[in-house]
Amino acid sequence: MGEATPQRVVTRTEGPTVVLLGAGRVATHLAPALVRAGVRIVQVWSRTEAAARCIAEPLGIPYTADLEEVAADADIYIACVADGALPCVAEKVVTMAGKRPLYLHTAGSIGMELWQQCGAERYGILYPLQTFSKERGVDMRRVSLFVEASDEEALECTEALAHALSDKVFRADSKRRARLHIAAVFACNFANAMYGAAHRLLDEEGIPFEVLMPLIDETAAKVHVLAPREAQTGPAVRGDKGVMQGHMEALAHDEELREIYALISNYIEKTRL
Repeated sequence: MGEATPQRVVTRTEGPTVVLLGAGRVATHLAPALVRAGVRIVQVWSRTEAAARCIAEPLGIPYTADLEEVAADADIYIACVADGALPCVAEKVVTMAGKRPLYLHTAGSIGMELWQQCGAERYGILYPLQTFSKERGVDMRRVSLFVEASDEEALECTEALAHALSDKVFRADSKRRARLHIAAVFACNFANAMYGAAHRLLDEEGIPFEVLMPLIDETAAKVHVLAPREAQTGPAVRGDKGVMQGHMEALAHDEELREIYALISNYIEKTRL
């Protein structure tokens, strides 16, 4: 698939109305993307008024910090809240808005049966496989969206919404989505934690982290054209015990990093070509 075209604001149409529940990282990017796609967001809810206002006000959308004041007549409710808060929010909203709407959440590791347990009849998942930060923009058209729904009609509605947002829409049940979420943790969260470890080591020597940027960029670029096993370099894939032993000795002051280094090196050795 080719490069995504620049996003543009689309005139809102008389399509389904949406209430966005949450004002965290996902909602911060999802709200403007929905507006650009011409979707009518009628309200944003968050636990705090400041967070709701931060998302809604620039888009001219009403907002509230009171679940009792959430619009009860929307066609679609999208929950972008923390996993721990999702059951409580879902139960309250379904009780208030009834069984008729389509209820979606964006969590990667929670099944859609949560909605059924709350009494909903039409429900599903809209899971964006991406890392989001409030300080950095994301082109939603290039984000892979994974969908699942309670029935074919709900799935069609969910897919239509997903296609309005992204050029990359896939169906995935809860089992596959859970595996996707684990893979994302390895590829993103763990990789970023390793950047943090590298930053710590360099900082101890007064070396700026930016010296690693070309290396980080090239490593990421290579997996666009090579399988990760083919792109792997370093002493572990070469089986260079002398270098690895030297590294372990240099990390004698930090038992935590020694353990991480040994564990990952062992994994690379076992999986090398």
